[in-house]
Amino acid sequence: MKSEDELWTLLREAYQMPYGGAQIALVEQVMAHADAGGHDELRLASRLFATTAYVHGGETAKSFVTFSWCRSEYDAHPERFDEQDEHLLLWHFKYMVNGLLKFPAVPLGRTYDVLDDMERRFRAGGHSLHAVYAHRYQVAEHVGDAAAADDWYAKWSAAPRDHNSDCAGCDPGAKVDHLVSRGRDDEAVAMAAPVLAGRLTCVEQPQSILTSLMVPYVRTGRLTEAADAHRQAYRKLRGNLADMQTVADHIEFCARTGNETRGLEMVQRHLPWLERSPSPQAEMWFAAASALLLGRLDRGLPLGDSTAGELGDRLAARARDWAAKFDERNGSAAVSGRIEALLAAPPLVEQLPLSAVARQKTPATVRPEPVEELPAEAGALMDRAWALYHEHRIEAAAAAFARFDELHPEPPAELGVRRLDGRARLAAIRDDGGPEAEGLFRATAEAHRALGHELKALGAESRAVLSRQADEQMLADLLALTERILAHPEAAHDADVRAEARMRAESAYLRLERPDEALAAVEAAVAEKPARATLRAELEARRARLLLMLDRHEEAVAAGDEALRQYAELGSPPAAAIPALVRAHALGNLERFDDATAAFSQALGLANERMYRLSALVGRARSRLAADHPADAIDDLVEAVADHVAHGEDSPAALLRYDLAAAYYRADQPGDAAEAAESAIDALDRAGAQEQADQTRYLLSRVYRELGELDLALGLLDTLATNLDGFDNLPARGRMLQEAAQLLYEADRDAQAADRFAAAAEAYRAAGDIQSEMFTRRLRALSLRWAGDVPGSLSALAEADALSRSLDPTVDPAEPWLVWQRAMLDCDAARVHIGAGSLDEAATRSASAADALRAIGSLSEALDADFLHAEALMRAGDPAGAEARLRSVLGAVPRGSQLEHNSAWMLAESLAAQGRSEEAEEIRAQYLQQ
Repeated sequence: MKSEDELWTLLREAYQMPYGGAQIALVEQVMAHADAGGHDELRLASRLFATTAYVHGGETAKSFVTFSWCRSEYDAHPERFDEQDEHLLLWHFKYMVNGLLKFPAVPLGRTYDVLDDMERRFRAGGHSLHAVYAHRYQVAEHVGDAAAADDWYAKWSAAPRDHNSDCAGCDPGAKVDHLVSRGRDDEAVAMAAPVLAGRLTCVEQPQSILTSLMVPYVRTGRLTEAADAHRQAYRKLRGNLADMQTVADHIEFCARTGNETRGLEMVQRHLPWLERSPSPQAEMWFAAASALLLGRLDRGLPLGDSTAGELGDRLAARARDWAAKFDERNGSAAVSGRIEALLAAPPLVEQLPLSAVARQKTPATVRPEPVEELPAEAGALMDRAWALYHEHRIEAAAAAFARFDELHPEPPAELGVRRLDGRARLAAIRDDGGPEAEGLFRATAEAHRALGHELKALGAESRAVLSRQADEQMLADLLALTERILAHPEAAHDADVRAEARMRAESAYLRLERPDEALAAVEAAVAEKPARATLRAELEARRARLLLMLDRHEEAVAAGDEALRQYAELGSPPAAAIPALVRAHALGNLERFDDATAAFSQALGLANERMYRLSALVGRARSRLAADHPADAIDDLVEAVADHVAHGEDSPAALLRYDLAAAYYRADQPGDAAEAAESAIDALDRAGAQEQADQTRYLLSRVYRELGELDLALGLLDTLATNLDGFDNLPARGRMLQEAAQLLYEADRDAQAADRFAAAAEAYRAAGDIQSEMFTRRLRALSLRWAGDVPGSLSALAEADALSRSLDPTVDPAEPWLVWQRAMLDCDAARVHIGAGSLDEAATRSASAADALRAIGSLSEALDADFLHAEALMRAGDPAGAEARLRSVLGAVPRGSQLEHNSAWMLAESLAAQGRSEEAEEIRAQYLQQ
């Protein structure tokens, strides 16, 4: 059996926890022990809190029991309720009216009874009936009595607000819902505008009022505001079961704005909630909204063991079943009417982009191929087709070859074999062309032999090998075949043939992962001085690429420049994009990021193939990020992501969304960063790319911190700590737990912070990271001190002290890092001992810390230690001793700092304690009255 003090500590810990199952479990534990121990004050406090925890944690039905207990307890023992308790009980009447309506098994008369009791108590206490009228409106609206609802709405709007009224966000939000239901969209938007311009701190805001505004925003043409409202609100709702019905509104919004893909992700994410829904009403609306969304998809779309059509039908039936139960309870068809209207809801707009990525729907554009007049004569047309191929104008080359087939279906043998070779080259370019290309190259070889062209036949055979996934032996045979070509008598006088043979050898060496020999082959090909200008330029481009692979970046830049110069003489054909990309990457590796950005822009202007454009876009974006120009990187990444999405390439799109999230984050656009990172995590998880998903989770945790979404950030850090469960990951696991602990510590959730610091310390201990373990153990002691757990803080401090004493004796105790760690431990030990009332120990340890910190030049930390020493002396009844320390601090501390303020305040207190009131006032005037 836990003591009463321990139970109060647990209840205070529950206050600090986020709403949800863990908080509910803890408060239920407190209630059970309080009942068993007969602790009346604790029984009341725990049940008052449990009512709130149940409502906001998604277990509404349980709140009816705790509320009834508290109401009966108040009527029997009003003296046990202080003013705050009484206010909370009255506030809970609103929860009850809301909650009872959501359960069709609860007779409507019971809700009216609660409303009447609420009004009686409000009148008796002299309170405004503002909240009572608001909830009478709610009941009338629920049962479909529009006239009564309008009447109650008028009374609600006219009554004065008081401390029992809903907050400055929730009350106007409910009125917005009324105006929207009456088609008064402009009034709804106008009512919400001043609310959103203020600061909303209620647990339900601003996500609730933003959700209410999504539809009126669209219907009044405020499309950007609608998209932003959806994105901002859904991020806050997605993790809380209690918000299931509001999540349904967002699914409906996606279904009606052309965002079926996003809506489907939401349905799949939240579908498990149906089995633990907070109320039948929430289940009904979620099922109906999900059925609407699924009805916008192909009925045959597979979804797990079902299809979109089958699942949608089941959910629609589920929603209708609940609606019928509500109608029976209410004596009206209002609820069924609303559900049928939702199931048949028409689109609000054809397509409303919900993110920057969604706004870019078209694939990355490419330079259009120039349209030219092709010659009709067979030889000239064939020459032109091959020239286009060598310039990397592949579509134009294919068109020229096709034109040749049309005009010359039965060409002479020499042209026929050239046409066959061209067909093989084009097949080799296609991703799925391996087997086809090999067959065509071998047919080309046979055709050459039939014409007595053995040298050309050997070349075609070598291309056949390269067109497939060749094993090591086949590549070795290819290199031998290259030597045969080079040794062939006819090759002696044909520099182009020799250069092309060496170029194919380069490809073989690359596949064999022998880049140095590949480079030697290309340089030998360059030395052949081939006659064809496009071949010379291509060889220089290949040389640049190999130099880049070998990390010879300066040489790669120079080779890229030379290739670009040669291509420029040919009119800068699309093939020039390749050396431009190589040059850009080399410049990036040299950390010449502005030059790299310009080079990627040049490549982008040259490229006429999707893969090269994507490479240039991504490369330019990453160069801009590296040059600390994140805002400039965003558009490139948006276009690249959209291109991958348009081609159904989820994995590369997800990887780029990480870069996009990083760019948004660094450009101070955290909302957009969260959107991009959330989408990336979902896709990466589906692809099984845990490392990349976890990297994105860490980024998103930082984004959430900036957005003030602490619990979402903590959830991600906890997931990361769980995922990093291997021995090699222990330091990173410790880091995630430590960051979570520090977030909790900064949010004054000290008991939870202490638990995380303990877990982090164990991870660091297992990893052998002594410094980090010492840090987390002392912070655990400090967290327990602020949590009011004196025994726990002293025990944790003893563990930290033991660790400090147990360090390897070979470590020099004068090592600055060790001096600093031990001094900081002494500082936190002083804080713990002050909390425990051990003031002599606190003074001793803070004085020791100050001396040690000065010895290693950590003067700022030394001043903090001096202040701690003064605080210990003041509490111990030695204001004169404290005065000396405080004057020393004030003489060295930065002007305007918090430490100056605190020191001046304590110095004034110490002087007053010594009877020196005038001096105390002088200090206050000098430092505190500014």
